[in-house]
Amino acid sequence: MVKQISVFLENAPGTLSTMTRTLADAGVNLHVLAIADTSEYGVARIICDDPYTAQECLLHEGFSVAMTPVCAVELADTPGALADFLDYVVAHGVDIAYTYCFVEPHTGNAVNIFRLDDPSFEKTIQEAGYRIVSDEDIVTK
Repeated sequence: MVKQISVFLENAPGTLSTMTRTLADAGVNLHVLAIADTSEYGVARIICDDPYTAQECLLHEGFSVAMTPVCAVELADTPGALADFLDYVVAHGVDIAYTYCFVEPHTGNAVNIFRLDDPSFEKTIQEAGYRIVSDEDIVTK
């Protein structure tokens, strides 16, 4: 499991800038940033080098923050790799609340972040031969 920081942001000018400046001033390096929004607020999902410091400094600055374990799976960055993996997940009846991905620059593979309704399914994924990525894998590369 990878620790993800979710930050609830008011949909107003400067909010994202304030959040990222807060993290920068605390020495936190962002590795992944994904944002979902509505007309009133957004949710920034962050994978970073120090999730505990990120959570602490953002809470101190008045942001609403949650730390969530998510499943990170490395897949080939080729057509169909994600579709094949999702077929596998569906065949096991596991629901995905949300997903986002990035290409790992050192390997050229896609790292897909999944919020699964059954976190214990990660072991089944690994037993099927998929590579699970850890916090350390993302931070140290």
